[in-house]
Amino acid sequence: MTIKVLLADDQALLRSAFKVLVDSEPGMRVVGEASDGAEAYELARSAAPDVVLMDIRMPGVDGLAATRMISEDPELAGVRVVILTTFEVDDYVIQALRAGASGFLGKGAEPDELLSAIRVAAAGEALLSPVATKGLIARFLAQGSGEEGGAGPDAERLASLTGREREVLVLVAGGLSNDEIAGQLTVSPLTVKTHVNRAMAKLGARDRAQLVVMAYESGLVRPRV
Repeated sequence: MTIKVLLADDQALLRSAFKVLVDSEPGMRVVGEASDGAEAYELARSAAPDVVLMDIRMPGVDGLAATRMISEDPELAGVRVVILTTFEVDDYVIQALRAGASGFLGKGAEPDELLSAIRVAAAGEALLSPVATKGLIARFLAQGSGEEGGAGPDAERLASLTGREREVLVLVAGGLSNDEIAGQLTVSPLTVKTHVNRAMAKLGARDRAQLVVMAYESGLVRPRV
């Protein structure tokens, strides 16, 4: 199955470099290029990509707004957005995660990291750059709590989770994979996946990245200091 990729960046040279890299990888191809957020949204609707590599700072409609437009469009429910940024952890990135991005990666990432990011996002997993440690992500999430558009799930929705689902959610927020969670809880990875999917459905999360944001913003997980 070929992973379809949409490139959104106002720098034509950078888009060209990414296109060469993606198109040279078996099982991937670029289906469109956009120079601003509005164009990215329109191309997402017409080209039906699996993954959008989105620059966060673009003229006109920026990557944050475009990410929100994509994530709120029911017809684009299967599209995953990966934010590309020079500054790997900042307020814009956190807002993008809240807006529905599946994760983020620094523009200085190695080619293999970029290709891996595309695969991870296409699989519906959360992508948090190795440079951005768990503690750092948590700190920035905490700093952004209470901002416009940053409200997490309410108490009633959190109460809908079973004890095991809450336990799994805490571990997901800690950055653990399904296999790692399975090992810690002594259950199968399939069982963990079931708990994660149920938590996503109950909380209305698109993917694991949004589960991470919800876990911190709801207070279920506290940032490390």
